[in-house]
Amino acid sequence: MRRIAGLSLVIALSLCGLSPPPAANAQIAIGITVDAVPPPLPVYEQPEIPGPGYIWVPGYWAWSDDIGYYWVPGTWVLPPEPELLWTPGYWGWSDGFYAFHTGYWAPTVGFYGGICYGFGYTGFGYEGGYWRDHHFFYNRAVNNITNVSITNVYNKTVINNHITVSYNGGAGGTTAKPTPEQIAAEKQRHLPPTGEQTRHAETAMWNPAMSLAHNHGHPAVAATAHPAQFSGAGIVAAHPGKPIAAPAPRHALPAAGKPNAAGAAGTEDKRKMASPPKPQIARPAPQVVKRPAPAPRVARPAPHRPATAPPRRPPPPHVARPAPPRRASPPRPHPAPRPHPAPRPHPAPQKHR
Repeated sequence: MRRIAGLSLVIALSLCGLSPPPAANAQIAIGITVDAVPPPLPVYEQPEIPGPGYIWVPGYWAWSDDIGYYWVPGTWVLPPEPELLWTPGYWGWSDGFYAFHTGYWAPTVGFYGGICYGFGYTGFGYEGGYWRDHHFFYNRAVNNITNVSITNVYNKTVINNHITVSYNGGAGGTTAKPTPEQIAAEKQRHLPPTGEQTRHAETAMWNPAMSLAHNHGHPAVAATAHPAQFSGAGIVAAHPGKPIAAPAPRHALPAAGKPNAAGAAGTEDKRKMASPPKPQIARPAPQVVKRPAPAPRVARPAPHRPATAPPRRPPPPHVARPAPPRRASPPRPHPAPRPHPAPRPHPAPQKHR
């Protein structure tokens, strides 16, 4: 996977949630870019609304360098203030990579790639309800609101294309282009995701069951009635379907924090869960250039040899060479003869008396 620039989606949401510009004209933020195709959207039902005033925020696939794609379940969220609607985030193809455009709150729903998220998000605008006099009116045709007493309701049929493509542009993506009205909406006053939405996305990132490698595109928690609540009442599972292969994450985790076969995080990951992740800017990974395979080698034919070998040449006659003369060594001098000792004189004979 190749990431070009930007912080991870959850960290980007965290930074936005900590310092929201209350009345600024925010630009559409691109949180992360990868070269892996985003998975199709899972099919699921909408859980019951917790109470009046909540607006449905559809689920989406997010990316982490450590685990790859993971699912952020759809949920009901209270807007940061009245008269605001949610524009969902979406993946868009750009210059050979998929870039995630972060969602935002604004008076008008802007462009979100033509992605059909369902439940009123048909790919253009929002057909799930509208604001009037600080009260939100719900369309009963697309919202599950039968469990609570809500008087501001109406009924309007909405046709969904039932397309599960989760990205715009590129091969197989949606071909929607922003309209002049949507471009104007992007220049309006925006608010980033709420702190509750940020906590919801972080909880999904640290839940091993949300990773594509674990759920194969059909998460057991596809939607939840309450943000960051992935168990108990109000949990909706995705419909079963064909398993989706997960691309390998970019960075390998250390041995202590590497997910095991069941997708559970190790000790190091649990320590990370205790404190929010610090923003880090990852260096771009070196691009791997795929070279074409070399052409197969063709065996050369063996050289032709005649049936009969040519006669061998007789060896040259052996000529005896005279032995080199030996150098005579000079005679050794004989030692001089030793002189004989002189004879001792005999004593004179004694005379007898």
